[in-house]
Amino acid sequence: MNWSAFDWGILGPALAAGLLVLATHVPLGTQVLDRGIVFIDLAIAQIAGLGVIAADALGMPEGGVAVQFAAVGAALLGALLLTWTERRAPRQQEALIGVMFILAACAGILLLAGNPHGGEHLKDLLVGQILWVSTTQLLWLAAVSALLLAAMWLGLVRRLGRFGFYAAFALAVTASVQLVGVYLVFSSLIIPALGTRAHYGARRYGVAYALGATGYAVGLALSAVFDLPSGAVIVWTLAACALVGAAAARPAAVPAEVR
Repeated sequence: MNWSAFDWGILGPALAAGLLVLATHVPLGTQVLDRGIVFIDLAIAQIAGLGVIAADALGMPEGGVAVQFAAVGAALLGALLLTWTERRAPRQQEALIGVMFILAACAGILLLAGNPHGGEHLKDLLVGQILWVSTTQLLWLAAVSALLLAAMWLGLVRRLGRFGFYAAFALAVTASVQLVGVYLVFSSLIIPALGTRAHYGARRYGVAYALGATGYAVGLALSAVFDLPSGAVIVWTLAACALVGAAAARPAAVPAEVR
């Protein structure tokens, strides 16, 4: 145990990144769970990551504007394809999402096959580098999160129908996957939503945000003290917080409009 590892200069920005990820992923995660398309986040995150890998393979500067456009463009193309498949084959949508995920993952491996640092790039894509987020990355994530929350609050996403949901999802995931990785993107979307199934409306969002924030804070603290990978520890603390929250929740009366 290393209590001197509590460096707020490192843990503070990492926690801020986690809270910004939760800002958009909590409301989107509840919709994903209610729609029954749980693996959409993995697929979109992997497609966005494929855009980053492709940009790197083309020699674009790491973390530059061109890479961001490549990631966003890939994710939006994935969103457009998912919109089409949901319209044409709604019963097979979950299976098609899984196929898209594995195809994007394998394409990324193929692109990295000749890269001497391919293993490192793949690890960064999966587990992220939350401890090393920069101020520029935080500001970018904050701007995207604010725009998406405003669009959801004003009903713009709902008015665009299926594509609006998938596009908002693609933008949120693209903005976060390069900071926290695929595993934490999935965990931030699904675990707080699962832990708050007994709640409804604004209360559900409030409890989900509280569980998610606690999971990130405790996970970062434990990873610092025990010198363990932050992303993996946060996934486990998010799951533990969700279990405690679900066990402590009393089943609420279901509103009439939900029945």
